[in-house]
Amino acid sequence: MSLANARRAQALLGHDVWSRLIRIENTGDTTTYPRTVHALVFELVGILWFYTDANGTQSFSLYRGRLDAEKSDFAPLLADIHGGFKRWTEVPAHVALVAHPATATPKTGPLRNGCFIDSVAFLRTRLLVGGEVSRPQLLSFYVDSGLRRVGHTVLTFETKEGVQVFDPAEPESPLMFRRELAGDAAALGSALVGGIVSRALWVPIGEFSAQLVLRYAALDGGTGRALD
Repeated sequence: MSLANARRAQALLGHDVWSRLIRIENTGDTTTYPRTVHALVFELVGILWFYTDANGTQSFSLYRGRLDAEKSDFAPLLADIHGGFKRWTEVPAHVALVAHPATATPKTGPLRNGCFIDSVAFLRTRLLVGGEVSRPQLLSFYVDSGLRRVGHTVLTFETKEGVQVFDPAEPESPLMFRRELAGDAAALGSALVGGIVSRALWVPIGEFSAQLVLRYAALDGGTGRALD
């Protein structure tokens, strides 16, 4: 599992998001994960998340309200992801993160299995250029396909016309749906896939969005240098 993709994910999230790159030794079954796994652990909406380029992003925290404890010891969280995750180390930051959010926009297509992270990156870029974003939420939904359950995440926000959806799989084609779907995750997910979804949930990121607005308001005359 690629260190390059984990670094790219970290760069897309940027300095506004707490994150750590880790290298995991898998001592158990290798059906899902190989012997060596590179992953990105990051904080968003009050919990930790776990990204690999093989399986995308999944929740990492076991409890709410225990961020400090969970950040200090990933061991129980990793064991909950996979029983073979017994040893891990943090990957040194040999390459600095990009300094400016605009340069974090994907330049080689979507991040592999990175729809969750690409959606957050799109929100950051839109806010940076002054785009309007009202009541942003991530929508994660799952579709049963044969014996597999496939998940996908998009960014949604409200406009005067309805609910606009940014789908990382089709970044050049924003979608618009009627306003009533803003409160119904399953219905909006079904509208997106043209069929029934097995599960759908909102990830509210309004507070994160508000923090970005305040930070970008302090940018120095368009030079891209934040006034810290």
